[in-house]
Amino acid sequence: MSENLTIKWGFVGCGEVTEKKSGPAFSQIPGSMVVAVMGRSPEKTRAYAERHGVKRWYTDAQRLVDDPEVNAVYIATPPSTHATYAIMAMKAGKPVYVEKPMASNYEDCCRMNRIAETTGVPCFVAYYRRYLPYFQKVKQLVAEGAVGHVINVQIRFAVPPRDLDYNRENLPWRVQSDIAGGGYFYDLAPHQIDLLQEMFGPIIEAEGYTSNRGGLYDTEDTVSACFRFADGLPGSGSWCFVAHESAREDRIDIIGDSGSLSFSVFTYQPIVLQTEAGREEFRPENPPCVQLPLIKLVVEHLQKKSVCTCDGVSATAVNWVVDRILGKF
Repeated sequence: MSENLTIKWGFVGCGEVTEKKSGPAFSQIPGSMVVAVMGRSPEKTRAYAERHGVKRWYTDAQRLVDDPEVNAVYIATPPSTHATYAIMAMKAGKPVYVEKPMASNYEDCCRMNRIAETTGVPCFVAYYRRYLPYFQKVKQLVAEGAVGHVINVQIRFAVPPRDLDYNRENLPWRVQSDIAGGGYFYDLAPHQIDLLQEMFGPIIEAEGYTSNRGGLYDTEDTVSACFRFADGLPGSGSWCFVAHESAREDRIDIIGDSGSLSFSVFTYQPIVLQTEAGREEFRPENPPCVQLPLIKLVVEHLQKKSVCTCDGVSATAVNWVVDRILGKF
């Protein structure tokens, strides 16, 4: 692809995530536009295309990939289909931007990487939090030594069940392991783990204990884990998706030898730095369309104006950690 090329996107999947988090960004970036969408329901897909001013819509992913005007593909389907659609697009010579997690298991991530390497077609993954001002500030504070030498990292996350979790006849796909790869842990923990690996390097050891304490669905609803980064930094995590409202928590603590840093991943609470000098808070503002900074970088990479490292290789490392914690291998 060249510097003057317009990136013309085709969406495989046009669900909730594309409405505000990602979809609008593709048309807000210079040299980028959406020309086609695909969904399983003709009625919903047509309505989406009309609502967002997209010229063509399909119910067959192969037809979208084969569309001669589409030169890049955004895959916004549940994780179990990511590998199939990504490989389909890359074999057709079309770069892909895949929702997170990259796939529903580590092995599928490796398959996708092999195709990307063989074809020379890039595969990017939507770990957009890396590029948001909020997390860039966290990374900056760590890099500047605000807490001194980092000696421990702790993740704590707890939320009550969602209303749909009580409907065993129609459970959300995010708690169906054959679709999601696991339960809510597989959907949410990857963001936390990706951010930590972006700051501290690869996790090379990980173990976990899982349980189903609420009995609302078959997949795990409670997870505890420990892990170690390549430089020896230890970390731990605790996740509960059936907690009482009073236990609700979204927090990562970075503990250093001269202070601590606390931040949230999903609720964007003020970043809190505590040192001998006292307590300091930071409130960086994120853009309304949270995937905009990453998608802009992906477009510029395809136009050979920049380099985006949020690719399949770095994303596969996240799946490896998650699968290790869940005892998949």
